[in-house]
Amino acid sequence: MARPNARLSSRSMAFVLAGGRGSRLKELTDNRAKPAVYFGGKTRIIDFALSNALNSGIRKMAIATQYKAHSLIRHCQRGWNFFRAERNEYLDILPASQRVAEDKWYIGTADAVAQNIDIVDSYGIEYILILAGDHIYKMDYEVMIQEHVDTNADVTVGCLTVPREEATAFGVMDVDEDLRITSFLEKPADPPGIPGDPDHALASMGIYVFKWSYLRELLLHDADDGDSKHDFGGDIIPYIVRNGRAQAHRYTDSCVKQSADTPAYWRDVGTVDAYWKANIDLTNFTPDLDLWDKNWPIWTYSESVPPAKFIHDEENRRGSAVSSLVSGGCIISGTEVRNSLLFTQVHTNSYSALDHSVLLPYVNVARHARLTKAVVDAGVQIPEGLVVGEDPEEDAKWFRVTDGGVTLITHDMIDRWNAAQ
Repeated sequence: MARPNARLSSRSMAFVLAGGRGSRLKELTDNRAKPAVYFGGKTRIIDFALSNALNSGIRKMAIATQYKAHSLIRHCQRGWNFFRAERNEYLDILPASQRVAEDKWYIGTADAVAQNIDIVDSYGIEYILILAGDHIYKMDYEVMIQEHVDTNADVTVGCLTVPREEATAFGVMDVDEDLRITSFLEKPADPPGIPGDPDHALASMGIYVFKWSYLRELLLHDADDGDSKHDFGGDIIPYIVRNGRAQAHRYTDSCVKQSADTPAYWRDVGTVDAYWKANIDLTNFTPDLDLWDKNWPIWTYSESVPPAKFIHDEENRRGSAVSSLVSGGCIISGTEVRNSLLFTQVHTNSYSALDHSVLLPYVNVARHARLTKAVVDAGVQIPEGLVVGEDPEEDAKWFRVTDGGVTLITHDMIDRWNAAQ
C-alpha cells in the first residue's frame, strides 16, 4: 500500500479503456482500434492519455484492449517499455482474455475493470483514474485527483464546458452551485445549464476518479446485477449520483495550455472529418495544440529514421513544403506540399502535389499525382497520375468522400481503382 503522506499521483493508477473500434472513423479502423490510429505526425491517439498520466506523476498504468489490438499492443511495447518494476512503476496491457469465463469478453467499460480487480489490487494503490484512450488533450490529472480528495467525493467526473446546443451529443451533468452532480443525462434533448452560466453545459469527458476500495465494492455489486450493462456512464455513475456523492471537475481547471489566453484544447477525432481537421490544424501558424512544449511532452515510440529530405529545384519539379509538418524519413522529391501533414517515411515523386492532405506512415505518392483535402492510410501506394479532391463525384466511385468533402483513401480502395484502369 502506498504511504499515506506520499504525493497523490504516486498513490494512484491510470486505467485506460482502449478496446473500442471507433466505427465512425470508417476504414481507418478496419485494422486497428481507434486509440491506435496515428495522429499529429508521429504519435498515436492513446499517447495523449498515457503522456498526461506520466507527466502528472502517475507511474502505474493499465490498458484494457479488445478490438483488433495488435498494433496498439505493439506500439505500447515499443514506445512505452521504459517502466521499471524495481522503481514501483508498471504498465500492464490487459487484453480481453476470458479470465473470468471462457465465453466472457469485456461486455462494458466497468466490466473491463471488474475482470482485472486482482491486477489492480496488486498495485497497492489508493485512487484509480479511469481514462478513455481515444481523445486528444493535455491535462494534469493530479489537479483532478486533489479535487476528488478535497470534496470527499465518491466519484469525480471530468467535464467539458460546452454550449448548451452542442451538449445534446454528450452525457451531461446537472450540478448545483458546488458542482455536485444532481443528475446524469445521456444525450438530453434539452441539456441543463450550469448555475450562473445558463448558456453552457457540463459534458462528460469519460474521465473518472474513484477511491479504489470504494469502486472495487461497487464493481463486485454491479457484476452480480443481471440488469446492468456494466458501463461507467450508463450504470456506475448514475448509481453514485443517486446513492453517493458525485462531483464534477471542470477541464479548464486542469488543462495544460501554452498561456492563460490559449483556449482549452480537447478534441474527439472520432469522425474522418474531425480527424482530418485536427491534424491539418497543426499546420497553423500557432496551433491550439502545442506539440513543442518540453514541459508537457507527448511521449511515443520514435522510429529511428533519417531527417526529412527535399530534392529537385526546377520549374514544376521543386521539392518544397509550405505551412506543413513533415516527419523524419520523408523524401519530398520534386513535389509541392502545402498545408499538409506527412507522417514518418512518406515518399513523394516528381510533378506531384499535396494540398491540405494527411498522409500516414510509409505512403508513397507516384509522379503526377495530385491530392487535395485527403487522408491516406498507412502504406498506401498512390498510383501515377491519380487526381483526388477536384471531382467529388468521380472520387466517390472509388474512395470514401465525407460530408465535409474529405476523401479517405485505403489499400482496398486503391486496389479497386487499379483493377478498373
